[in-house]
Amino acid sequence: MRKTYLHRVAQTAILTAVLTVLSQIAIPTPWNIPFTLQTFGVALCGYLLGPWYGTASIVVYIALGAIGVPVFSGFKGSIGALAGMTGGYIFGFLFMALLCGLVWKSKNVSVLILLSAAGLFLCHLLGAIWFAIIGDTTIWYALSVASLPYLAKDIISIIGAYLLAARLRRHIPTGP
Repeated sequence: MRKTYLHRVAQTAILTAVLTVLSQIAIPTPWNIPFTLQTFGVALCGYLLGPWYGTASIVVYIALGAIGVPVFSGFKGSIGALAGMTGGYIFGFLFMALLCGLVWKSKNVSVLILLSAAGLFLCHLLGAIWFAIIGDTTIWYALSVASLPYLAKDIISIIGAYLLAARLRRHIPTGP
């Protein structure tokens, strides 16, 4: 029992580190919000670790950023980064990891698509609402600037994360 728990904690730490690295891979955009591989990393955490440890890796990621460790995109890390215009997306990662993690043991393609899409939708919705509130703008503007331009990339990211996780899970013991 203890060995399995320690194994899962180590996997959580490793995936948090992977997410941190993926967050730094950024392509600038005209909207001042870069394309990153954060969405890919968040989905990968859920798909590989399941709902609880996958979400735990996001909690650790957010906590590290909150205390100033530069884990967020652009090597940012602080309460200010979380409270900024795109902080809602970072908090939305919690829902995305949880819902992608619920796919963990499912063999049903409909469940996979539904839960993954719901996780991405909640992440974008929370992010856009936060963006609108902090930016003192409309939700429609927030969606058009901070969500819709990234949606296709994010859909491709979660598909890629699932395909990679499916291959990795054959070779990486994940415990009970």
